[in-house]
Amino acid sequence: MFKTVLFPIDQSRETREAADVVTNVVKKYGSRLVLLSVVEEPLPDAPSADPMLSPEVVAKLLENAQSLFSGQGIQAEIMERQGKPAFTICDVADEIGADLIIMGCRGLGLTEERADDSVTNRVINLSPCPVLIVP
Repeated sequence: MFKTVLFPIDQSRETREAADVVTNVVKKYGSRLVLLSVVEEPLPDAPSADPMLSPEVVAKLLENAQSLFSGQGIQAEIMERQGKPAFTICDVADEIGADLIIMGCRGLGLTEERADDSVTNRVINLSPCPVLIVP
């Protein structure tokens, strides 16, 4: 049913909590698991201490997540991309032929356009496949 599962990750609590659901789904359906982390493009003239702006931090995050799933007997592929998170997540889902995206409820932050328009909401609206949101 879910041949390919995309799990966008960041450093949030919601992402860590969603990992258990990802493990259960991937094991139940024998899915291919793709871990994605997006290095956000910094806004011009806006200094930021956001660790998701650092390619080194994102690479380490992906390595740690891959090790976590490996410990559960799941082989996970990792992808690192740069861009706006919601659009990048949907583009990658389309590119890899994802059957399901699993993500935490508010783990990926807010877009700069509107404070009430979260990355999660954008992914739900733009996704080429079903999206499972873990609260």
